[in-house]
Amino acid sequence: MTLADAYAARLDRLRRAWRPSPDKPEESPENTLQALAWTAAGAPRSAVAAGAAARPLPDLDQPALQRLDAMLERRLAGVPLAHLTGRQHFLGLELLAGPEALIPRAETELLGRAAIDLARATGARVAIDACTGSGNLALALAHHVDGLAVHGTDLSAEAVGLARRNASQLGLAHRVRFHAGDLLAPFDTPRYRAGVDLVVCNPPYISSARVETMPPEISGHEPRLAFDGGALGVSILTRLMHEAPCLLRAGGWLAFEVGSGQGATMARRLRNDAAWDEVRECADGEGVVRAVLARRAAGSGERE
Repeated sequence: MTLADAYAARLDRLRRAWRPSPDKPEESPENTLQALAWTAAGAPRSAVAAGAAARPLPDLDQPALQRLDAMLERRLAGVPLAHLTGRQHFLGLELLAGPEALIPRAETELLGRAAIDLARATGARVAIDACTGSGNLALALAHHVDGLAVHGTDLSAEAVGLARRNASQLGLAHRVRFHAGDLLAPFDTPRYRAGVDLVVCNPPYISSARVETMPPEISGHEPRLAFDGGALGVSILTRLMHEAPCLLRAGGWLAFEVGSGQGATMARRLRNDAAWDEVRECADGEGVVRAVLARRAAGSGERE
């Protein structure tokens, strides 16, 4: 059997077993095989990067084919592709990925693009990314916005470690600093109060009961801390909206992701709060609000 035949047989198997994942629409049987093949060859890359490569699949010897088959078996058993390749693409960046943090989703790019646009339009100099996970939002901001100093924070020390490795790999460690701490607590100091231009967050927003019913590919491999938003799914969102005003300067912005069906309620809470003077809702291609932006009002007072 030629290598081309070997690839064709494996692709056919992937296609027959394929079950599309709504939260990873960028993955297909074709780019999954490409990503696994390059990983078996010692040059790991994400599905997006593998699928975009204008070159043939790598020449694999027998040991490499065996590595490919072992990864293929694990993928078909439900191990996330990003955990097998150790890579995930996000807003033009190839990130390290692993079980330490949530795998960045394409849906979060809506929030990322909105935050980048805000930072550019307002001349932002300091940004904070709460619940940073692998650091994808913080690093995308630093990469796409010249001169922006970014801080990321996460309750998980393991996630912070992964984020720091990503910053080093991307050459952004001098622009992005990561801190371990509870939501915005690491910045509750005079240095940051009323001095931050932008706070972004992709918080846990799944209700605790629903986390139990999530697909095994998610619940069995990604940290529950990244999903569980409490009994109603909004405990972290509520804290974020309450704590962010103390850090933001007048005219600064809060930008965060919400789950499907949560956007209108969160936007209404912000509009009823004098701390904010403008609220925007960002919808995805299906018309569902998945990100909410709010501008800090001037003269509304500092919260305790």
